[in-house]
Amino acid sequence: MKLLIALCLTVLSFCSHAAVTPWLDFHLENGHIKVPATVSGIPSKILLDTGAQVNGINPHFINKNKLKLDKGSKTRIKGVYGIENKTTYHNVPINFFGMDTEIDDAVEINLGLHDNALLFGAGFFRQFVIQLDYPNQKMRLITHDSVNLNDTENIKMLKQKGSGMPIVEVMLSNEKSIWLVLDTGNNGGMVVKRSVAQSMGWLDEIERESGISTGVNTSGMTESFRIPWLKFGPFEMENVLVSIPAKGESANLESQYKTTGTHIRGKKVQGLIGYDVLKHFLITIDYKSGHAHIGLPE
Repeated sequence: MKLLIALCLTVLSFCSHAAVTPWLDFHLENGHIKVPATVSGIPSKILLDTGAQVNGINPHFINKNKLKLDKGSKTRIKGVYGIENKTTYHNVPINFFGMDTEIDDAVEINLGLHDNALLFGAGFFRQFVIQLDYPNQKMRLITHDSVNLNDTENIKMLKQKGSGMPIVEVMLSNEKSIWLVLDTGNNGGMVVKRSVAQSMGWLDEIERESGISTGVNTSGMTESFRIPWLKFGPFEMENVLVSIPAKGESANLESQYKTTGTHIRGKKVQGLIGYDVLKHFLITIDYKSGHAHIGLPE
């Protein structure tokens, strides 16, 4: 992708001695990380989503500005709710972090309001070690050869077999842990299968509220509540927001890599962890190698 080559050159140009950018501002809007950009000459925003395997472009942005973009082939997109075939677009001109470039293979994804033009997913995050300082709303990009998270990681994180998604182990009690996708695109808290909530006794013990959750394809009914305790890396947290599919609602929250005809399997992933947990921390993510560090910002 043209964008990624240009970004690598930009990182190196920020500092001749260390391949790391200065701290760059982002904005948190309704739990989503957004950075300012100009897309097709139009001031807009880009969402940063570690839980997305593709880069996306908002059809509301295209239609509002009556853009004539180069269309590519259809691609199949699996969201939490539903699976659909989506159009892709090529040669979309952008200015991002003060640099002019183009992005290819942007998949048509509903990103809400028309000023949310693009979403950057795995293709962006794989290029760097990325630090996200949620409380101070700042980020920076570091080349992989400048830092080794093997020596400093303090949370169990892996690349999910098959998808390459960043998955982390989260403790629900002293005896129970589950693997979840680390998802900056999830503006809630922890989203898990209903069976996880049942196994923890939450459905019997905690009052719940009904609501609607919107995914990249469609929406689904949910139930939300707060749990008394959760351990995320070295940090013990209280009153954490949890959402589960409503009774009878189907959702694509569980996945496990398997090799046909063998006993080779990856970790069983049972949901997502997002903003209500991440908002407290300075998170360093090596998406490419599958390592992370969770810390408190200055």
